Amino acid sequence: MKRLVGTLVGVALGVTVCWIFPLFYVVPLERAAKEKAATAFNPTEFADNFWHEQLTKSLDKAVKAEVLLPAIQTSTAEARRRFSRSMGVSESYTYFISGIGRVVATSDDEVSLAISSGSTNAEVSLQIGLLFSNAVRDGTGLLNVNDYPNSQDFNAISEALNRLVETRVQPKLREQAKVGATVRFVGCAEVNDEAADLKPLKIVPISATVE
Repeated sequence: MKRLVGTLVGVALGVTVCWIFPLFYVVPLERAAKEKAATAFNPTEFADNFWHEQLTKSLDKAVKAEVLLPAIQTSTAEARRRFSRSMGVSESYTYFISGIGRVVATSDDEVSLAISSGSTNAEVSLQIGLLFSNAVRDGTGLLNVNDYPNSQDFNAISEALNRLVETRVQPKLREQAKVGATVRFVGCAEVNDEAADLKPLKIVPISATVE
């Protein structure tokens, strides 16, 4: 009898503890989906906040074109050592650059600028076509890949930033940049192939004003 009473008491205590501190919760599927969505990374929202709160406030940190371009001309390796950024172990690298140039040619994909006084050759080309590079994400050094364990999130940031350039910067530049016009720009260049990407230096514009 005592054993039975002890067993019943133990069961009662167990039920009480489980009621107060349940081993698991039953969550409706709709609620679970909403909670998951609320905690999921939103690259579009992140990119918009980053654009306003950090990126556009860092434009004065870009190296001047009149400094970088002669450095590249003198020594590609030394210019890379002094002014570039690399992400992880990647062989590619980026530059964060600003300058003033004269439009010498335009196409559907780029606006070519001469930077040096008296030059008639394209020294940089502002990209105005569809973007696929990681130049904006990586070029400023404001974002660290180690802060994003999920590589898909980090790649999504790059795509979202490219979309912002395509919608906020490129349309006006494409419309207003005519041969002979002056363009003030700040942007990022990703170098994957030095033979193809440096002369002219291909720049994704973050800011561009046509005068």
